Amino acid sequence: MGVRLGELDAFGLLDEAPAEIVARLAVAGDLSEALDGAVHVQECAPESLSLKVDLFERMDALADASTTLASSSSSMTISAIAAGLTGRSRCLLAHPGNPPYLIRVVELAPAPFTAKRTVDSARELFSGVGMLPIEVRQEIDCLVFNRLQGALLREALLLVRDGVVAPEDLDLVVSEGLARRWSVIGPLAVAELNTRGGIVAHAGFMGRAYGRIGLERGQEDPWASDVVQRVAEDLESRFPSSGRDDQVLWRDRELMRLESERRRRPD
Repeated sequence: MGVRLGELDAFGLLDEAPAEIVARLAVAGDLSEALDGAVHVQECAPESLSLKVDLFERMDALADASTTLASSSSSMTISAIAAGLTGRSRCLLAHPGNPPYLIRVVELAPAPFTAKRTVDSARELFSGVGMLPIEVRQEIDCLVFNRLQGALLREALLLVRDGVVAPEDLDLVVSEGLARRWSVIGPLAVAELNTRGGIVAHAGFMGRAYGRIGLERGQEDPWASDVVQRVAEDLESRFPSSGRDDQVLWRDRELMRLESERRRRPD
């Protein structure tokens, strides 16, 4: 912890001195002591269902009734962990990206039994500490973050397996190519701004190729479905087509700013 705080401070990413932050931390000797007076509990135990179920049963019995009980699980639903609890309405997944002190996104994934006030409380807490809470509207395995990550990793491993590209070159395609754009806007917005006519036009001339790739991998892709139109309507509200040239210029300036900062970094 001290090393990370020192590094964050060196990069100007802290509003307080590292010693002030460390002074607020406390290590509890048992679970009841750790839960005493807690408003929000963030469980970060290993990915073992039996371990998490047991831990949540104990926390539900010990924590104040108003305490939010959140799991950081990457691969389980809160229904699998907490469905049998008396206080299950105050339970949800709150899955941060790793490392959470640098990646702002945290996925809030309630179960059907999770109370709205629980989700609202978690959203307020994470927003208050500078994170970006994203609500996952359905319980699914691996949430959104890891599904996207897994899809890219799966294709990456297949490309390496088939001798298409070397592992180090594949990493460069992502870090020096895709990730540059994604650090400014997401993949849907990239498709919108990269193509005259937006994502609908992109689907028109690339959708068949993407569909062939999907069939190679044994999956049916949604490029010919109404989901593209639904996404297009959302993108139009965020990136109105009437201002496309200005939006593309903004994107390019953001990439220029990032490249300028990268070139100023010491080797």
